[in-house]
Amino acid sequence: MSLRADQVGWSAAGQMIIGDISLTVPERGTLGLIGPNGSGKSTLLRLLAGLRPPAHGSVSLDSRPLRQWPRKAIARRVAMVEQHAGTEVEVRVQDIVRLGRTPHRGALTPWTTEDQRIVDQVLAQTGLAPLRDRFWHSLSGGERQRTQIARALAQCPSELLLDEPTNHLDIQHQLQLLQLINTLPVTCVMALHDLNLAAMYCDRLVMLHQGRVVADGSPEQVLTAPLIARVYGVRAEVSLSAHHGRPHIQYLP
Repeated sequence: MSLRADQVGWSAAGQMIIGDISLTVPERGTLGLIGPNGSGKSTLLRLLAGLRPPAHGSVSLDSRPLRQWPRKAIARRVAMVEQHAGTEVEVRVQDIVRLGRTPHRGALTPWTTEDQRIVDQVLAQTGLAPLRDRFWHSLSGGERQRTQIARALAQCPSELLLDEPTNHLDIQHQLQLLQLINTLPVTCVMALHDLNLAAMYCDRLVMLHQGRVVADGSPEQVLTAPLIARVYGVRAEVSLSAHHGRPHIQYLP
């Protein structure tokens, strides 16, 4: 067992955002969170990452409540990439990625050859090696997104949480990124808007609507025309792709 949520809930300004959600993230698998805007995907990710304590219920890592884990121990295990990350400081790509090594180093620990090897590796994996000396403010939205993901990978996490990781990426980089994630020895939870990408790259899907789970299962179980109509308010035709054998959604007028 890796990450688990038990009856977690969270509210803001008296408004329920997440209500009594329970789920277990499959170890070394990829769990996709899907649902319309405002369904609670980002909030649930922040609860799972320990960035926000639930108002009720609990989140556990390896059967131990997150509140009992030291903050640095969580940072060594769990990496989170949020939708909107930025900095006002003029900093280079490689320096942002180097920040991913912070949880593994003491305040006075010198930079090691192993730290540098890991940074070089993730820069190559994310296609950022040619951009390592570029400044943050000169990057496109997609390049910034890949930089934040590279920073998370430099943590060498066992649990990787991603909020809309394909935002701002062109199709080529979307596919490359999701293929990379599928090859990593990590437990991954990611929120996705694109249902076809979720079907292709996630082992399991949890569909959220108005802060609650309405479906939890394989892509074939969750991505059905009636559920898509109910939750997203659109007509769709769902078939199995001849290319990858998973559901393919075609939206209808």
